Amino acid sequence: MSLFSRVAAWRRDRLLRRHAFPDSVWEDVLAQYPFFDRLDDAERSRLRELATLFCADKEFAGAGGLALTRQIQVAIAAQACLPVLRLDLSLYAGWHGVVVYGSEVVARRTVTDDDGVVHEFDEVISGEAMPGGPVVLSWEDVAMAGSAQAPAYNVVIHEFAHKIDMLKGEATGVPPFLPRFHAAIDARGFAAALASCFEQFAAAVGRWEDAGARERDAPRIDPYAASHPAEFFAVLSEVFFTRPADVLAETPALYPLLCAYYRQDPLGGRPVGDGELR
Repeated sequence: MSLFSRVAAWRRDRLLRRHAFPDSVWEDVLAQYPFFDRLDDAERSRLRELATLFCADKEFAGAGGLALTRQIQVAIAAQACLPVLRLDLSLYAGWHGVVVYGSEVVARRTVTDDDGVVHEFDEVISGEAMPGGPVVLSWEDVAMAGSAQAPAYNVVIHEFAHKIDMLKGEATGVPPFLPRFHAAIDARGFAAALASCFEQFAAAVGRWEDAGARERDAPRIDPYAASHPAEFFAVLSEVFFTRPADVLAETPALYPLLCAYYRQDPLGGRPVGDGELR
């Protein structure tokens, strides 16, 4: 092992010791969210390491009167690290802040229309990711993830999928590829498949809306995914990890591509790629 590798390993071990959290907190967090149930012991151990390092690297802040607890931090970190379980935290590089509100967040927006007129308005959001900036989350929405009322909803995975997408700049809906993990993926083919599936999904949503947008006929995937390719990738990612059968049913061509990108198969429970946890 080189000197650099030894120093990196020493630093990692020191961070894991310094930022360790109690077993009781970790087990309670995993028990709250059913989508963690598919993980085996090795995967849970790996996820805990990543979550610990995530907490060491990111600066959490409570806002809107929320008292930030260790449990809140760990719950967010565990969900944020699930998509990178078989990748690494380099996908979350270049920013440091996680701002957590107790309930919904009101964001001030400024939009210039085609005539050059500036419009300002307030928008209620459950979360937001900004290029190079923090991730903003509503704890009320974070806690809702995996519930019977919203089984496919996960604002943390959604916003962190945006962060992965933004690693290369503005979110486009096509995530960056890491040579270490994605060498076997045809990047152009992946992007073309995403674009094709997005167009098909947006067309299907359009037909559903034209027919009256009845809830019983709604797509399995949140129609919001049709608003932009970046939202399509983020929504597909959150559903992939929470109700993967819906992704397979709605966009069967994309399911194996997401398995290849994230190197996980939530339906099969088997690792994708070389199978090694790194």
